[in-house]
Amino acid sequence: MGVLALGRPRRLRRPDALVLLTLALSAMVLMPIAVLALSWLGNESQIWRHLADTVLLDLVLNTLLLVVGVGVGVLVLGVSLAWMVSTLDFPGRRFFDWALLLPLAVPAYVLAFVALDILDFSGPVQSVLRQAIPAFEGGSVRRPWLVVVTLSLVFYPYVYMLARAAFMVQGRALMDQARILGLGPYAAFWRVALPMARPAIAAGLALALMETLADFGAVAVFNYDTFTTAIYKSWYHLRNLNAAAQLASLLLLFVLVTLVLERMGRGRARFEQQQGAHRPHRVRPGSVQRWLLTGYASVIFLAAFAIPVGRLLFWVVDSAWLDLDSRYWGLVTRTLLLATGAALATVTLALLLGYVRRTRIHRMVHAAVRGATVGYAMPGSVLAVGIMLSFAAVDHWLGSTFGLRPVLMGGLLALMVAYVVRFLAVAYGPVESSFERVRPRLIDAARTLGATPAEAVRRIYLPLLTPGVLTALLLVLIDVMKEMPATLLLRPFGWDTLAVRVYEMTTEGEWARAALPSLTLVLVGLLPVYLLMRRTRAH
Repeated sequence: MGVLALGRPRRLRRPDALVLLTLALSAMVLMPIAVLALSWLGNESQIWRHLADTVLLDLVLNTLLLVVGVGVGVLVLGVSLAWMVSTLDFPGRRFFDWALLLPLAVPAYVLAFVALDILDFSGPVQSVLRQAIPAFEGGSVRRPWLVVVTLSLVFYPYVYMLARAAFMVQGRALMDQARILGLGPYAAFWRVALPMARPAIAAGLALALMETLADFGAVAVFNYDTFTTAIYKSWYHLRNLNAAAQLASLLLLFVLVTLVLERMGRGRARFEQQQGAHRPHRVRPGSVQRWLLTGYASVIFLAAFAIPVGRLLFWVVDSAWLDLDSRYWGLVTRTLLLATGAALATVTLALLLGYVRRTRIHRMVHAAVRGATVGYAMPGSVLAVGIMLSFAAVDHWLGSTFGLRPVLMGGLLALMVAYVVRFLAVAYGPVESSFERVRPRLIDAARTLGATPAEAVRRIYLPLLTPGVLTALLLVLIDVMKEMPATLLLRPFGWDTLAVRVYEMTTEGEWARAALPSLTLVLVGLLPVYLLMRRTRAH
C-alpha cells in the first residue's frame, strides 16, 4: 500500500491533510485578488477626482493603445517569422530558426533604454541624419509608437515559439491536400494552416499581452503613463496604498479581459502535436524573394537582440567595467540569494501540487491546483499592492490583539510571497510534465518486485522528476532575477537587486552605468532560452 500511495491515484471521500494544504496554497495565491476587491470599500474620492481631472483618461487610453498595438505587433512578427522558418527555404533559415528566440533573454526595460539611447535626439541615428540632411532637425522619440515597437520586439517570441511548433506538426501531407484542392501557397496558409494554428497563436498572444500589461520598466523609461506607473506613483508619491490597490484592481481587470479574449480566440479548437507528423515541405521562393525573407529576419534579429547586446557590450568595455566593485558584487549576491530562495520555495510547492494532483482524485483538488497557478496572470505591481495590504491587516490585528510590533511589514517575507505567487505556474508546468512520466505501471512493477516506498522514490521518482525539477528551478531563478515591479515595491531597505539598479540608473539617464547589470541579466536569461531551443529542435 505504501508504494501504491506514492503514485497510484485514489478517490477520497473527504479531503486529507495534503488536499487541505493545497487549498491553503490556492487561498494564498488568490488572497491578493480578494484584498484588491475589498479596497473599494475605502473612500478615496478625492484621489479619484484628482486622477479623473488629470491622468485617468490618459491611463485608460495609453493602456488600450499598448495592448492593441503590441497585440498586432507580436501577431505580425511572430506568425510571419514562424511561417517563414517552418515552410520556406531561404538563406540563413537554420540560423534564424533558433536565433529568433534570443530576444526572450532581453528584459523589456533593457531594450527600452538602449532604443532610446540610439534613436533619441542626441543618439547616433539622429546625429548622422542631421549631418547628412541639413533640413533634418530631429526631436524626441519618447512616443507611443516606439513603446509599442519595443515591447513587440521583446514579446513576439511567445507567438513565434508556439506558432512555429503548430506549423511544424501540420506536416507536408496537409499542405499537399490543400494544393490538390486548388489552393495556392498563400491561400493554403490563410485557409488551412493559420486556422489550425489559431489555438497556439492565441496562447502565445495571451502570454505577450499579459507581459505587456505587467510591464513597468519599459514604460517608465519612455515616461509613458500606464496603470503600472500610476500604481507606483500612488504608492510612493501620493503615499496612498488604498488608491494604489484600486488602480491595481483596474489593471487586473484588463488582464482578465485579455484571458477571456484568449479563450474566445481559441474557441473549441485544440492544439495537439501529432506524433510522427511529417516535416513540412519547404517551398523555395525565387531568388529575390529569398533574399528579401533573409533581410526581413535579419532586421528583426538585429533590432531585437544583436544591436542591443552589442550596445551593452560597448558600454561595458568602454566604461561600465569601472562599476565592477563591491557594490556590484553585492547586487549580484542579493539577487542570487533572493532568486535561489524563491526558486527553492516555489519548486517545492509545485512538487506538492503535482503530487496531490497525481495521487488524489477529489472535486476540490482540480480547483485548488488551478487557483494556485493563476498568479502568473497577475502583474508584479498588482501582487505587491495586494500582499502589502494583506500583511498590513495582519500586523494591525496582531498589534491590536496581542500588542505585538509589526512582524510582516518591511521584511523579506512579503517579497518572497510575491515571487512564489507570481511564478508558481512557471514551476508547475515542468514539474507536472515530469509527474506524467511516472506511469502507474512503473509503480505496479515496483510493488510486484517488492520495492519499499523509499526504493520507489529513489529508483523511479527521482530519475524521472529530476529533469523537470531542474528546469523549473532554472526558469523561476531567471524570472525572479529579472522581476522589477514587485522587487521595487516590496524590497526591504538595503536589498537592491540588479533589476532595481537598472531602474535607478535609467531613471537618472545613466545609460552606460545601467549596462553592466543589464548585460548580466541578459546573459543569465540566455539559459532558459537555450533550454527552449533544445526542446523545440527536439520536436
